[in-house]
Amino acid sequence: MVSVAPPRVPFLDIGEVNAPYADELKAAAIRVIDSGWYVLGEELVAFECEFARYCGVSHTIGVGNGLDALSLILRAYLDRGVLVEGDEVIVPANTFIASFLAVTVNRLIPVPVEPDEASFNLDPARVEEAVGPRTRAIMAVHLYGRLADMTALAEIARRRGLLLIEDAAQAHGASWHGRKAGSLGHAAAFSFYPGKNLGALGDGGAVVTDDDELAADIRALRNYGSAEKYRHDRLGANSRLDEMQAAMLRVKLSHLDADNARRRVVAEAYRDRIRHPEIHLPAAGAPGAHVWHLFVVRSARRQALREHLAAYGIHAQVHYPVPPHRQPAYASLQAWRLPLTERIHAEVLSLPIAATLREEQIECVVEACMSFADGP
Repeated sequence: MVSVAPPRVPFLDIGEVNAPYADELKAAAIRVIDSGWYVLGEELVAFECEFARYCGVSHTIGVGNGLDALSLILRAYLDRGVLVEGDEVIVPANTFIASFLAVTVNRLIPVPVEPDEASFNLDPARVEEAVGPRTRAIMAVHLYGRLADMTALAEIARRRGLLLIEDAAQAHGASWHGRKAGSLGHAAAFSFYPGKNLGALGDGGAVVTDDDELAADIRALRNYGSAEKYRHDRLGANSRLDEMQAAMLRVKLSHLDADNARRRVVAEAYRDRIRHPEIHLPAAGAPGAHVWHLFVVRSARRQALREHLAAYGIHAQVHYPVPPHRQPAYASLQAWRLPLTERIHAEVLSLPIAATLREEQIECVVEACMSFADGP
């Protein structure tokens, strides 16, 4: 058998990410095992309180994953009659497919809007133009860890009487004028997939909100539509953040700000040192507004750049190669013409970024990028 050497700079080594907290994580796991209670118990209650306090909101509701979190927000609004089937939800065209799936699974209509090219996020001017008679909500996705322009989007939502929902799956800890992601709209969805800035050791998600009624609805919906054992007042789902993952997240939450600070150091090193005419670097935005879940550059010769980096032992990834409106699952949206989104998806390349990257690894990425040969 031929052995393959590991990359000099892996895209993300989750084992290495979790290693500094290994003792704390093991102690938390033992605590859960010894408790004998594994679903909807004290660890979840504690995490929900701690994460709500961290985000600056009244409620956190732990659910099975980030897509469920986003879907259940819309489902709860449907149950309340705030939304009805066939209503339109403005979504970023430039996003992961989950943002669209949460809309369509609830029989709502996604209206994709082109991004602001500098931030990759929703362009408020284009959002304003896209609002129509059936528009009922704006879904702001904080893509790659950078907050969307929530001041402008909140003003549009206020004037037009729209819901403002945050897809904060990549933005744990990002802040906007002193307020954290998750506290900037009517409700927000988080993912705790292992690779996130706040990642579990399995899957998980959460809804955060200041709306007491919405929180109560989602607590029931995540548990078979039951607010009281064996009484089911609505058609619910089974989507609960389990005790083990809640315990792991409590450990990791206590280190989130420090990890994000280190990510910013890595990102600024890239931004300061990489100077190449064919590699376009991302903007940082306002202080605190970016937690660098991903460091995404653009290049018209993406594949050549990716292969060049691989030759240096650097693992780069593409987030995301095909926009949602061009996916086979959304054949009904093929008529949409979104040239900026399509160009972005053809050019983006994510460089390795993590709180655990060492200086020599950062320098390896910088040197490889700087040595990329100019194209014809």
